[in-house]
Amino acid sequence: MSEPHGVDAATRATFDARRAEIAQQYLLPRATRPASTARGVHHVALICSDVERTVQFYDGLLGFPLIEMFENRDYAGSTHFFFDIGYGNTLAYFDLPGLPLGEYAEVLGGHHHLAISIERDAWETIRDRFDAQGVEYAHVDGSSMYFRGPDGERLELISDPLLEMYGKPVG
Repeated sequence: MSEPHGVDAATRATFDARRAEIAQQYLLPRATRPASTARGVHHVALICSDVERTVQFYDGLLGFPLIEMFENRDYAGSTHFFFDIGYGNTLAYFDLPGLPLGEYAEVLGGHHHLAISIERDAWETIRDRFDAQGVEYAHVDGSSMYFRGPDGERLELISDPLLEMYGKPVG
């Protein structure tokens, strides 16, 4: 069996031990954990190169309705727009015309991927749309579908309910 991507076995064991120490110190059992001060994700804001292409992808292909669009208050000429991703949460985008922006890249503190929970029947419908339109995706563990958005951003559609991952409770 080959090693998974990442570090060698000895370094991985060191990381595993450190992860266990951190979990032991900070991961409280649900019964003793304080309630979060947050109400949910108001919006996650990403940057796009083309407003219409982004709307077609999220609203048209994924079925996340466009719910608002206005000029970005921080950058004249820029569009700030929002998609409904359920339960009062939104995914927002900006375009920043005229700025010399690079391609998507993973950087410290940056976006790795955004996982959005959807009902299984919607997940299967979108998978079928991807197949019909030739959208590449990786299918993981029967419930996750990883793919790239219009500007290379990593996304995941997961058919597990909120607070569950791969059939196990999270939290």
